[in-house]
Amino acid sequence: MSKSTHLDLPLRFGTVGIPKSAVANGGSVGGVQRIRELNLSALELGWVQSVRVSDDTCAKIKAAALANEVAMSVHAPYFINLNAETEEMWLAGRERLLMAARAGYKAGATDIIFHPGAYMKKTPAEAYKIGLARLAEVVSILKTEGTAVILRPETMGKSAQLGTLAEIIGWCRELEGVLPCVDFAHLHARPGDGSFNTYDEFARALHQIGEGLGDHALQHMHMHFSGIAYTAKGEKNHLNLDEADINYKDFFKVLADFGVRGRVMGETPNMEEGAVLMQNTYQRALAKARAALR
Repeated sequence: MSKSTHLDLPLRFGTVGIPKSAVANGGSVGGVQRIRELNLSALELGWVQSVRVSDDTCAKIKAAALANEVAMSVHAPYFINLNAETEEMWLAGRERLLMAARAGYKAGATDIIFHPGAYMKKTPAEAYKIGLARLAEVVSILKTEGTAVILRPETMGKSAQLGTLAEIIGWCRELEGVLPCVDFAHLHARPGDGSFNTYDEFARALHQIGEGLGDHALQHMHMHFSGIAYTAKGEKNHLNLDEADINYKDFFKVLADFGVRGRVMGETPNMEEGAVLMQNTYQRALAKARAALR
């Protein structure tokens, strides 16, 4: 299968979850094939409720991804909290994350995305410290058993949730095999006041990542993006780009100007339409950035 131009871009684009236009009952394999048909090149499997997939199915997903040149990642179940109040709750969450990593690895996924949890009744500093120790447990287990995936805690969109950009960067600095999943829509929603929505603010976030984790992180980014509705307390729900206030054209201009590499995974309700719009917007910004250097 010959490569098409989208595979030559510094960024791969795709959806979080199987595209709605995938063949009925095609499952994850059908989703991979539909991503390729759409001229996209990445898919994040949305195992957000539970991980119920056989080794045989994982092998078929991996084979389809290789054949179609689609980069794979997994979104682990929502029910994980690095700051869980009891050991029993933490062990249950830990098992969910481990199951997602193990099955994802068998399915050809290189990156495992998860929500880090909430502050509960602890201070952010206390929750961060507990989260670091527990994330280290998972890293150690996966390394010992040879499950070679990158764990990616996601930046979160509500002020009560564990997962500011600074917290995520801190964990990644401390632990090998951990890198951020930066949800830029969440970063826009979290303050609740419409901020984090300009070229300069997006650029400062990239500077923060580069200063904290080095150029390697900027060359291996895994990002979520969408429109988003929010209140004073932060994220409410995802929106299509043309229904939201998010400044997506400047966002993709920043990515092009900074030479960021990696993946952008669309979380708009219209899924593949949103991902294609993102890729097209980025391609135009990249062409302008390259022309400016000539």
